[in-house]
Amino acid sequence: MQLKDKVVVVTGGASGIGAAMARRFAQEGARAVVVADRDGAAAQAVAKEFDGLGLHCDVTREPDLLHLIETTQHRFGAIDLFCSNAGVSIAGGPELPDAAWRQVWNVNLMAHVHAARALLPAMLARGQGYLLQTASAAGLLSQFDAPYAVSKHAAVAFAEWLAITYGSRGIKVSCLCPAGVDTPLLRAEPAQHQRLLSEGMVSAETVAEAVVKGLSAERFLILPQPWIGEQLRRKVEDPDRWLRGMGRWHDSIRPT
Repeated sequence: MQLKDKVVVVTGGASGIGAAMARRFAQEGARAVVVADRDGAAAQAVAKEFDGLGLHCDVTREPDLLHLIETTQHRFGAIDLFCSNAGVSIAGGPELPDAAWRQVWNVNLMAHVHAARALLPAMLARGQGYLLQTASAAGLLSQFDAPYAVSKHAAVAFAEWLAITYGSRGIKVSCLCPAGVDTPLLRAEPAQHQRLLSEGMVSAETVAEAVVKGLSAERFLILPQPWIGEQLRRKVEDPDRWLRGMGRWHDSIRPT
């Protein structure tokens, strides 16, 4: 995919990776870039930088996503690229209440499902369309917070299913899996998590650059940090050894 003259939507676009992608897509010559976020004012501020459209959208509400898609299509025509980018993390594991698990699940997975549900009929009818799903290296490896790691694994699985099921019918799918990125989401992590995640940390702009290159190559996995692919290879080759290593890494952040 070349972004010039394309209509693009980015959820979670008011800050971090989403804002960096929106700016970069505009620089690449996209005809329209729609920035959507739960913080509608911040989305509008980002969009104003490049004469885009900023809209309020709570991705946990399917009617909000439908409104976002319908508004974009009414203003600009068919959506060429939809970036399901919004994400959230809550620290903890199985002790967290169901409401916390549902919140993370709804943002990190179900928002992707609802967007695909709304977009696929029109994309399939015209035989083309591109879905970019922001997951995380946590979706290929793991992470400290169970709801985040589990939901991101599910996001990767859903992206794989979309590619397998609709790839022969003109639907392109990429799954973005960065590790540590200097964003508000990472800065909200506990201090000891931040110290480990900051190793190999990249800027949101570096991730946006990787996305542009990945879309151009129509690559399924977009990995801004090459070491993620190496860790994934080790995981597949020797899962038990990999789990022991990850366990030591996880134990290193426990309070003494």
